[in-house]
Amino acid sequence: MQAVDRAVDVLEFLAGRRRAGVTEIAAALDVHKSTAFRLVNALAARGLVEQREQRGKYCLGFELIRLGGAKRFQPDMITLANPVCERLAEEVGETVNIAVSEDGMAVNIAQARGLAAVITQNWMGRRTPLHATASGKVLLAFTPARERSDLFAAELEEYTSSTVTDVAVLEAELAEIVGQGYGLASEELELGLNAAAAPVRAADGTVVFAVSASGPSYRLTAERLPDVAKSVIDAATEISWLLGWLPE
Repeated sequence: MQAVDRAVDVLEFLAGRRRAGVTEIAAALDVHKSTAFRLVNALAARGLVEQREQRGKYCLGFELIRLGGAKRFQPDMITLANPVCERLAEEVGETVNIAVSEDGMAVNIAQARGLAAVITQNWMGRRTPLHATASGKVLLAFTPARERSDLFAAELEEYTSSTVTDVAVLEAELAEIVGQGYGLASEELELGLNAAAAPVRAADGTVVFAVSASGPSYRLTAERLPDVAKSVIDAATEISWLLGWLPE
């Protein structure tokens, strides 16, 4: 049981750190480096952690996403999307996330950070409400109407005074998102947090996830959001092309 506990500790540590080496993991778990190395190797063998880009640095593996049940998500999609997200984060200087819709929530499954966003919170693995986030609203906008009705059967929770809780108002906004190709959220989940998001399509045209750029409202201002949205749309379109989507 101790080995299982330690393996879970490794996953939780990496979830909070994005990437870490064996020495850092050993220090965090208060175990010998060789023990940490064996744990990481065992997890890597099952795809639960992996090495990407930096030799010696480990991050959470795609197998966790499959186990988490993101039904329409394919791991190689994120492999293709990551470089685009990194460039977008560098361009806008904010945190970029990829989110999928799962069990009535938006689940963040990948993240890149711009230079201005180094002290922002980690969104990896976090579940956020669909109606109160830019990514969530984009995912909702491309969800079949019948499924949306099921989601709206319960009262929509108000997180801030800006959260849209009126279903009719939200439906009108979702229609606008479909028309313009992006969604915005201004302090709707948290005070001081703004975001812009756009849909990413698979080869068959299905929206498989949303890409967003988010940041503090003093930096990612309401006036700046439309320009950031254009960059997010460009990134989402590029990822869609990489996944084989060709607009008609």
